[in-house]
Amino acid sequence: MKRRTLFTGLLAVPAIPLLARSPLALAVDKEMALTVTPLDHEESYWRDKVSAEAYDVLFEEDTERPHSSPLDKLYDDGTYVCAACYSPLFNASAKFDSGTGWPSFTQPIEGHLGSKADYAFIWPRTEYHCGRCGGHQGHLFDDGPAPRGERWCNNGLALRFVPKGEKLPALRGDA
Repeated sequence: MKRRTLFTGLLAVPAIPLLARSPLALAVDKEMALTVTPLDHEESYWRDKVSAEAYDVLFEEDTERPHSSPLDKLYDDGTYVCAACYSPLFNASAKFDSGTGWPSFTQPIEGHLGSKADYAFIWPRTEYHCGRCGGHQGHLFDDGPAPRGERWCNNGLALRFVPKGEKLPALRGDA
């Protein structure tokens, strides 16, 4: 390979995310309007309110090991709330077995999640987070079941399950 070709190619690398952005990522970033009021807390505020592992997922954007969450195979009726601020994020009726090893949903509770582009693996993905506390929840993919074709792949550590009939916990983080 010629040196000039190599250097030209290296100069083009930063433009790849802009050129290769998925249509789903573009659509989600434009359509996800929040109906919840975001909290104005530093991430450190949540450190003593969740486990160290949950903190790493929620506020360091870590990912738990696949098949490690008991929520992955839980199909009881109820609501999944953010593990940090308890904002309701998913109804159990939207949960399905994706076979990935993480709890997966066909759609969130509208207006409770925000999103951003994630280039951690070079190829763009849509990362989504709790609209109230900003805690990282997971990633959105376009390989889910009909009719929406969406797979909201969530970290179990970022969620808390509230069975149907139990009162949802009071929201945390209000000043």
